[in-house]
Amino acid sequence: MSDAIKHECGIAMIHLKKDLAHFKDKYGTSMFAINKMYLMMEKQHNRGQDGAGLGCIKLNVKPGERYISRVRSNGQQPIQDIFKKINKRVSQAKKDYPDLLENPNLFKQQVPFAGEILLGHVRYGTYGKNSIESVHPFLRQNNWMHRNLIVAGNFNLTNVNELFNTLVELGQHPKEMADTITVMEKIGHFLDDAVAKIYKTLRKEGYSKADASPKIAERLNMKKVLRMFKSFLARKKRKETKDVIQTLEKRKRAHIKHQKEKIEKHPSKYSKKAKETFYKKLEVE
Repeated sequence: MSDAIKHECGIAMIHLKKDLAHFKDKYGTSMFAINKMYLMMEKQHNRGQDGAGLGCIKLNVKPGERYISRVRSNGQQPIQDIFKKINKRVSQAKKDYPDLLENPNLFKQQVPFAGEILLGHVRYGTYGKNSIESVHPFLRQNNWMHRNLIVAGNFNLTNVNELFNTLVELGQHPKEMADTITVMEKIGHFLDDAVAKIYKTLRKEGYSKADASPKIAERLNMKKVLRMFKSFLARKKRKETKDVIQTLEKRKRAHIKHQKEKIEKHPSKYSKKAKETFYKKLEVE
């Protein structure tokens, strides 16, 4: 699927296992995760200076409250740029709520990147233009919480064209042909199938549409979804290898046929030894 990981792009992820109040009590700040993410990304700034991005997910939020946020930059100092934007949002919220940083629940509610899961990425451009659209993470958003994805990658997909065409054959309309977006949309295809199957089962069990949503979260197995995606890639790789072998064999047969026709058409141009060598090689093959 990809080349070996080298010094290309940097990825950082934080998953807080407890709520923000715990980290406020332990470390004295509601911005523990944001500050830690800055340090983790800054440590890797030499691994990618073409852009930087940060995605955040808030857990256990009420309907109507934003739970996915993303900020990206392809400026001269992209890491500093995105955290400057985040800190600006914090400062704006503090104007309305002076005790914001002392109240973790309020902080989570009012600040876009005050979540439990953060995914940071610094980009080393290997595909596409150095535009903001090429900066990770990428989002796949849906009103069904279980169908959302945030993806950042450190790889070069070698068969992006074939994977892209597969999505088109499924009836999808990918917005870009970038490798990471294509991977995300294909994972999304398997995710949609998994969610639909669980929902169908829950409806048969008598759950209402509203009650089914949290149950889908409980039953959804992302490891299984990713294994399905991995198996798909393996099948594609085997097919590609088989196609390459068949193409080489076809070219080889065509070359032998051409050589044989030349010898039979103009036998005087070839020495007896040359003809014997050709036919002997033909018998071996």
